[in-house]
Amino acid sequence: MTRERRGRAERPDRPVRRDTQRSPRPGQASGTRANPGERTSARRRTSTATDPGTGRARESASAARKSAAAATPRRPWYRRPAVMGVVGLVVVVALGVVAWFTPLLSVRETDVSGASSISEEQIRLALAVPQGQPLLRVDTEGAAQRVAAIPKVASARVQRVYPSTIRVTVTERVPVVFIDTPGGTHLLDAEAVDYEIAPPPPGVPLLVTEDPGWGDPSTEAAIEVLESMPPQLRGQVGQVAAKSISDISVTLLDGRIVVWGGTEKSERKAAVTLPLLTQPGQTYDVSSPDLPTVR
Repeated sequence: MTRERRGRAERPDRPVRRDTQRSPRPGQASGTRANPGERTSARRRTSTATDPGTGRARESASAARKSAAAATPRRPWYRRPAVMGVVGLVVVVALGVVAWFTPLLSVRETDVSGASSISEEQIRLALAVPQGQPLLRVDTEGAAQRVAAIPKVASARVQRVYPSTIRVTVTERVPVVFIDTPGGTHLLDAEAVDYEIAPPPPGVPLLVTEDPGWGDPSTEAAIEVLESMPPQLRGQVGQVAAKSISDISVTLLDGRIVVWGGTEKSERKAAVTLPLLTQPGQTYDVSSPDLPTVR
């Protein structure tokens, strides 16, 4: 009995099974095993958070950015583009108001150029720009049209000349031919405009057509022939007659006649006529300039 008890007492106890499950790491749920990738990321985060060198580098970079921002000069508010744009606009508007209303920039003088047979007083009356009117209020286009309405004016230009002058430049009409009418002698310019009743100046020939005047094809053709002549030939012409645009002839001051034909090849015809007139004859036909004839 004693031996049996002793035998049971000497029998070793059963080994106790130890729990081999590891304790969860911080941030890992109990009962789950950590992923190797997660363990690596955790080690990196821990290393970064605890690396004093990395923290100092970040602090140094932040301090450098703040120092650079403090060292960069800031523009004064009055030099900023938006402010300067507003100021410029205000200045322009102010100058416009001053120029529109102030008497400092008003008409005090009228300068006329290009007029020889027209009086300056007649031009000023047609201009109709009163003294003292602000220059900006002067309608230069309308004033030029009023001056150009003078019959002897071919064109007119009106300009503002600051601070106080209106400049008028006119181009007068020049007579090219004249026509005889029951009402008197009419002068026509190079555009066939009948602009004045007056005696013809020396060297201006008589025009003979069925319906002389502006817009008449025969009149325009006759004037074109005269314009193509050199001065030494044109100065000998006393009359130009145009029965049609293709039947034009000129009568010289000495009574000789030059049959011109149409307006085509007029420069060639003029070049042939001058030497041809050195030959004796009464009628010189240059309507075919390559085969001129003298009768």
